[in-house]
Amino acid sequence: MSAVVENMIGAEARDEDQINLVEYWNILRRRWRLALGVALATVFAALVFTLLATPIYRAGTTLQIERDTMKVVAFEGIEPTESPLDRDFYQTQYELLKSRSLARRVIQDLKLTADPTYEAYVEAADEEADTRSNGKAIAESARRQLREEAIVEPVLESLSIEPVRNSRLVRVNFDSPDPDMSAKVANAYGNAFIASNLERRFQASSYAKKYLEERLAQLKDRLEDSERQVVAFSEQEQIVAVSDDKPSLDAQSLGDLNSALAAAEGTRMKAEALWRRASEGDGMALPQVVANPLIQKLREQKAGLEATYQNSLATFKPDYPNMVQLDQQIAEAKRQIAAEVSNIRQAVKIDYEAALAQENLLKSRIAELKGDVLNLQGRSIQYNILKREAEKNRQLYDGLLQRYKEIGVAGGIGANNISVIDVATPPSKASYPRKLLNLAIGLVLGVFLGVLAAFVVHYLDNTVRDPKALESESGLAVLGAIPRLRDGETPQQAAGDLRSPFAEAYRSVRTALQFATTHGLPGTLLITSAGPSEGKSTSALELAQNIAQLGKRVVLVDADLRGASVHKATGLSASKGLSSLLSGACGMNEAVQSWRNGSLSVITSGPLPPNPPELLGSDALPALLAQLREYFDVVVLDGPPILGLADAPLLANHAEATMIVVAAQTTRTDALQAAIRRLRFARARLIGAVLTRFDLDAGDEHYGYGYGAHASPKSK
Repeated sequence: MSAVVENMIGAEARDEDQINLVEYWNILRRRWRLALGVALATVFAALVFTLLATPIYRAGTTLQIERDTMKVVAFEGIEPTESPLDRDFYQTQYELLKSRSLARRVIQDLKLTADPTYEAYVEAADEEADTRSNGKAIAESARRQLREEAIVEPVLESLSIEPVRNSRLVRVNFDSPDPDMSAKVANAYGNAFIASNLERRFQASSYAKKYLEERLAQLKDRLEDSERQVVAFSEQEQIVAVSDDKPSLDAQSLGDLNSALAAAEGTRMKAEALWRRASEGDGMALPQVVANPLIQKLREQKAGLEATYQNSLATFKPDYPNMVQLDQQIAEAKRQIAAEVSNIRQAVKIDYEAALAQENLLKSRIAELKGDVLNLQGRSIQYNILKREAEKNRQLYDGLLQRYKEIGVAGGIGANNISVIDVATPPSKASYPRKLLNLAIGLVLGVFLGVLAAFVVHYLDNTVRDPKALESESGLAVLGAIPRLRDGETPQQAAGDLRSPFAEAYRSVRTALQFATTHGLPGTLLITSAGPSEGKSTSALELAQNIAQLGKRVVLVDADLRGASVHKATGLSASKGLSSLLSGACGMNEAVQSWRNGSLSVITSGPLPPNPPELLGSDALPALLAQLREYFDVVVLDGPPILGLADAPLLANHAEATMIVVAAQTTRTDALQAAIRRLRFARARLIGAVLTRFDLDAGDEHYGYGYGAHASPKSK
């Protein structure tokens, strides 16, 4: 069930959207002449403006703007990097290009104050100068300055800066009626911008150089003071610095002795090991013994003698003189060998003792120097502080001196970060006005303004436009819509053609009236309107005729005792009529007249009375209506307008039914609503409304048979 409800709601929403679109389309259909007129007027205005506009020629020069200048000298520590702030830099350059100072420079370079293009501005400046001077002579320089200032704004208005997207290029364009002038000014802008940029850089470097000179003098004095303090303290404390790594002689000596001690310990340990080896055994295995040539020779001699002795034992006895002599020779050789080995051992011992003595001496000296170095370190704390301060001042001084030299070099080479890529040339075609573009814009704007005008007029128009609006504004049933007549066509001519939209519409209203009451056609029908000239008399006459065609006895009564018109439409006499009957001046037979071979009876207004409400408010009116009902089936009353008069409410109170006539695009909604309220206050029985002068072609839909074939946009 809920799904069905949701589908119904969705369908209603779609229908509402569709109705809104159709409503907008119908608004344009009704106001198409206004929309078309506004569109054509706008296009025509754009065309006239384009043809009458002075041709403007645009020339442009292309500049390349770099973020930093070319690196002629390397500035360590200030290398620039790309950052999002670059766009601020380029935006600054664009604003400089549009600055008044640059414009004045171009004006001065090209002497634009003498150019005929700016003659009017120069004359105005001269008049202002004369006014300020009060008749006194004004200096030529002041007058020239006023002239230049007067044409700054016109020059800036003709200037346009066009950055090239995703690049470091910018186009400087200048518009002028003279193509040569536009190119000349554009190129002058490029050159002036480069020159002004160089001047700003030179001024900046000059200021920096002056500032650095002052800072260098201050740092030089500070450096000299700090160095004097270092020297004075070192003299006071007897601190002698050999170098940065060895701040004192004692420290350097201590280092050297430490190295010597390490070498002496190595030598001593080596000598000690050799001595321990030499003191053990017979010493024959010592390297010095093995390598001694004398010992080797003695050992060879000993070996030879021992071999001879052993060989001789086979022949001689040991006490043989030769054998004793050999034995003595062998013993001598042994003694000599032992003596040499003893000498070698003594030498090894001496070497060991010498190495040990040297080591002990170095250790003693190092112990002395350690105390001196520790004492020196304590006294060097303040010395190091003073020395670091002096070093820092020297670094600042050297760095500032280097920067001073670099600025001097960079300021003298004229480096620039702006260059001209393309120079401006006089254009051959005017860039403004663009004829096709202006016409296209005029067309688009015209269509927009036309549609806007149609909607504005529509929503500002508070008249009743169509049957739907009539029904919504009045709350009454719409009995029919009577189409507008063609130009020059009368209601009689339109009614004469039974198939015309006009005749069909009134027959449709007659049919609606047949269902207005429970017994069919109302016996007494008052036809009125909110204001005059809305078609109520024509409607009363046509409805009376159409009802009579049904075989009914119908009488048409002209109840408008202020602006009677029935006698004019029928050609009948108005000498006797309703006023005569109500005043008792004549009888019924005298007032009722037949029209069109007796098919319709008519009672004209009669002589117009001075005070119609007195007649209509008397008892004679209901008596007259009752009498007419005895002779006629339907009494049609052509009543006066409702607003501003008391006549219509009096008539509506006595009529069985009241029908109000509304003229399309004439009757205001507030007037209609006021008229309805007044009728209801008079207890009128309103059965519906009829819309007259309705433009069928502008309506939302057709009303009646054959309307589409016969309707005309022009009607009365």
